[in-house]
Amino acid sequence: MEKKDILGRVDHTLLKQTATWEQIETLCREGMEHATASVCIPPCYVKRAKEYTGENLAICTVIGFPNGNMTTAAKVFETEDAVRNGADEIDMVINIGMVKEGLYEQVLEEIRQIKAACAGKCLKVIIETCLLTENEKKEMCRVVTQSGADYIKTSTGFSTGGATREDVALLRKHSGPRVKVKAAGGIASLQDAEDFIALGADRLGTSRLIP
Repeated sequence: MEKKDILGRVDHTLLKQTATWEQIETLCREGMEHATASVCIPPCYVKRAKEYTGENLAICTVIGFPNGNMTTAAKVFETEDAVRNGADEIDMVINIGMVKEGLYEQVLEEIRQIKAACAGKCLKVIIETCLLTENEKKEMCRVVTQSGADYIKTSTGFSTGGATREDVALLRKHSGPRVKVKAAGGIASLQDAEDFIALGADRLGTSRLIP
C-alpha cells in the first residue's frame, strides 16, 4: 500500500499524561498535513483542538480511559461533554471487571448508553485484548456487534500489551460485518500497519508512523 493510503486509516495519537497543548497542536498540524483519519487526544484538549483544526481534521477522544472501571453515569457524562466540545469520534474503554464476572448484559447496556450519548458520532469500543481470554474476546465481539457501536478496538496502549495479529484476525472473524476493527498499541512500522490492514483492521491507532 502507498503510505498516504495507510495514513488515511490512522488515528494519529497522543494520550500520554504529560501531553501539553504545544504537543497536541503539533499532532493536529501533522494530522492535517498527512490527511490522517483523525487525531486521538485527551478530552481536556478537544475543544481547543477543534477550534484549531475546524473541519479540516476529525477529533477523536477517549472515555473511561485507560482502566474503564468508572461508573456508567460518569462515562456517559464524559461522552456528552466531549461531543459538546467538538469531538467527532469517541473511543471508550469497557468495564473489564464486568467481563471477568461474565456480566455481558451490563457491559452491553453501558455501551448502548454511551452510543446514545455520542449523538450520532462514531463510537469505538476498546476491549483491552491483552487482559481477556479467547472466549472473553469472542463474547465481546458479540456484545459490540449487538450494541450498535461502530468499531471494536484491541487496546488502550496503556496495559500489558497492544494489538497482535492474532487478535485482529479474531476480532474480524467474530464481529458482525457492520462492525469495523481498530488495531492499537505497538504499531511501530509501515509493515506492521500493512499486516494489520490485511488481517481486517479498518483503522490503526498509533503515534509512530508519521515520524
